Amino acid sequence: MTYTYEVCYTKCMKTQETLCINKNGNLSIGGCDTQDLVKQFGTPLYVMDYAHIKNMANAMVEAAKLYYPDSLVCYASKALACLGMYQITASLGLGADVASGGELFTALQAGTNPQGIYFHGNNKTVSELTDALNADIHAVVIDSFDEITRLDALATQHKKVQGVMIRVNPGVEAHTHEYIQTAKVDSKFGLSIQDGSALKAVAKVLEAKNLKLLGLHCHIGSQIFETEPFELAVDKMTDFIAVIAKTLNVHIQELNMGGGFGIRYTEEDKPLEPKAYVQAIAQKLKQAVKEKGLKAPRLILEPGRSIVGEAGITLYEIGTIKKIPDVRTYVAVNGGMYDNPRHALYQAKYAATLALKAAEPKTEKVTIAGKCCESGDILTKDVSIQKPSVGDILAVYSTGAYNYSMASNYNRNLIPPVVLAKEGSAEYLIKPQSYQDLIARDVIIKA
Repeated sequence: MTYTYEVCYTKCMKTQETLCINKNGNLSIGGCDTQDLVKQFGTPLYVMDYAHIKNMANAMVEAAKLYYPDSLVCYASKALACLGMYQITASLGLGADVASGGELFTALQAGTNPQGIYFHGNNKTVSELTDALNADIHAVVIDSFDEITRLDALATQHKKVQGVMIRVNPGVEAHTHEYIQTAKVDSKFGLSIQDGSALKAVAKVLEAKNLKLLGLHCHIGSQIFETEPFELAVDKMTDFIAVIAKTLNVHIQELNMGGGFGIRYTEEDKPLEPKAYVQAIAQKLKQAVKEKGLKAPRLILEPGRSIVGEAGITLYEIGTIKKIPDVRTYVAVNGGMYDNPRHALYQAKYAATLALKAAEPKTEKVTIAGKCCESGDILTKDVSIQKPSVGDILAVYSTGAYNYSMASNYNRNLIPPVVLAKEGSAEYLIKPQSYQDLIARDVIIKA
């Protein structure tokens, strides 16, 4: 599917998907006029388009089945985790990649099949590992030698044999921000092939009495726009599988290649179709196992951002406009780094529009500022929008991934609610917070 920020009214009416301009000249998402959404739910507001989520998830699953039938697509739930999202992804045939006890609990409460759950993390706690054992999940993804010892002891204590994968660092550096590169040699994630740690970890798991080695996992980073880094990672991982087969006489049953498929945040971003990423990985894997004389492993993929990222927008109200002559114009909204910290973290860029002036030309270059007591509280710099006025509704695109999930109550601001737009109507995925929620767990002490 090719994503376009603003498309014609006729296409909008045919697809009722993602973003378009409706007959009123307003931005529409999931068949819902943003003017109506603001009247019903207020601002700030995260809005998710069900059709886009479904289409992207189906595209991943269908491509995986087409190019590598023995495969499973898991939703990387750190992108956006809530009961409703797990229900949607499970209904579409996806498993779940979880990275904390909270994500695991939410996935299970939503009815996710435990045998489709892969538990990641570089420092899982004893309580989290215990929860995983009690839930009978398919695989714990081992990230250190300490974890092998810890999990084996817990599994022995609980009289269970736990399936595990080893997170391997193949040394592939994707071209993305260094904070979201996860497979370079200097990384907190994974065990290195290069220094021999990964092979030692495999041997240690095989020696453990209550762990069962299922396979290997790698994740080379996020926001990757080319297939070559994934193909190189497959080559390195299958080389390692061949080493394991030769030195330890062990067949690797599963190969989890993670996710990291890029999405469009601005017009400069040129992501590939989901099918292209999946096809490249699958074809390289089939070629590699054939050339290296290996038994074909099951292929696991873990897309997250590419499923929900472009499905989401955030709606704000403009409160102040501050023009600094010959410097820049700041447009301040009633949100900020507490609902979207990505620019503050790694200078993420976004496109935006005035939702109720969407049909008008974008004539102004502005910097969108938040309301937090921080100079760095910027949502995006030097973005083109229509001529703004106080009270206008600003829509920021592609905020479906890592916005709500990274939100906080900084300055005691309320995290915005999340609504799901579907076929012209909307309902809460996550209800609004109240000030009472903010103090619900505070304790008044005696002075």
